[in-house]
Amino acid sequence: MKVNGIVAEYNPFHNGHKYHLEDARKRNGADYTVVVMSGNFVQRGAPALLDKFSRARMALSCGADLVLELPVFYAVSSAEYFATGAVALLDKLGVVDHLCFGSECGDLAILSRIAHILLTEPAEYTALLKDNLKQGHSYPNARTGALIQYDPSLSSSRDVLSSPNNILGIEYLKALKRRESTILPDTTLRIGSDYRDKRLGDHQSSALAIRHAISSGQDHSFLINQMPECAYQITKKALEQSLTLEVNDFSAALHYKLLQEKEKGYTEYLDVSPDLSERILNNLDDFTGFQDFCDLLKSKDMTYTRISRCLLHILLDIRTSALNSYRSMDYVPYARVLGFRKEASPLLAAIKEHASIPLITKLADAGTLLGSEAYNMLQRELSVNSIYQSGLSLKSGRPMPNEYRTPIVIL
Repeated sequence: MKVNGIVAEYNPFHNGHKYHLEDARKRNGADYTVVVMSGNFVQRGAPALLDKFSRARMALSCGADLVLELPVFYAVSSAEYFATGAVALLDKLGVVDHLCFGSECGDLAILSRIAHILLTEPAEYTALLKDNLKQGHSYPNARTGALIQYDPSLSSSRDVLSSPNNILGIEYLKALKRRESTILPDTTLRIGSDYRDKRLGDHQSSALAIRHAISSGQDHSFLINQMPECAYQITKKALEQSLTLEVNDFSAALHYKLLQEKEKGYTEYLDVSPDLSERILNNLDDFTGFQDFCDLLKSKDMTYTRISRCLLHILLDIRTSALNSYRSMDYVPYARVLGFRKEASPLLAAIKEHASIPLITKLADAGTLLGSEAYNMLQRELSVNSIYQSGLSLKSGRPMPNEYRTPIVIL
């Protein structure tokens, strides 16, 4: 049995994602594909456009065999923690042969060389990085410069560290090396529009372009050419029923939380520096919405996305102290199933035999399968998901679903 592992958000699932699933399966001769997918909140510091079960259904309809949820602590964190959590989960399944990811450069050798330097931090590289920072360069520019100064052969790859999928790919490679995992990396050259391109193409637009078109009120018919049929139908139905969310749908909740916490500041929350905490406090009277507040707070050394993540950490009560607890459990203490294909029963059986962590298919069973710390982590996940479901309920006018009674997707 050959098994591919893919880490994804599918926000939403589009033609490029389907291509990646198919290309990776063909390249590695895989029998099954396991997808570790972000849940209801995603790494750019925002709610997912569609809920996790809808996106899991899309993936299963288009080539995935099993979809597992990436715990929210990692799903809404920096690239390093995102990759650390996802790789730990795939590694602990005990059956995954390849970690398959898309990248803008498509060159595994270059990505691996950079990952090795960043992981081992040779003294010469570290000195060059410090010198570049002292000269006033931003950290990304200082790091890129230090890498090229340390290894001139990377000079033709200067743009590698400015592309988000390359950066994630490097973090996956670092995480695999750090764990001494037997999983082999594999990368597919990303095709279609640039990750940051908001313009719609003929049929290979970015997820950002699709979300931007939806939020700007464009007629939903444009989705037909951007998604596989099953993903289109799921998205179309969700849009018609107001079952999609954007970051500003949480503006009131965020403002309340910021006001509630202002006396003690926000440095207890993951990635919130004292400087950012102070800027939040100083600008709180000018809060008019989640997105506008991110624009107000961004600076030369802090991007919109990083600030949005920090604000989401505050809203979701994601604290730095939790990291120590999660590290003690080797980051991921369980694998929660969002959905699977019936034909993948041999894969599920193999995971149950070889995995070092419990496979959770029914939340009602979690209490007997997990230790107290792991169970507390799962309960925090459910609490965060309630915030998302509350937002959906308020927007659509529908009752808020109980996740204990929400069945996993089986196709």
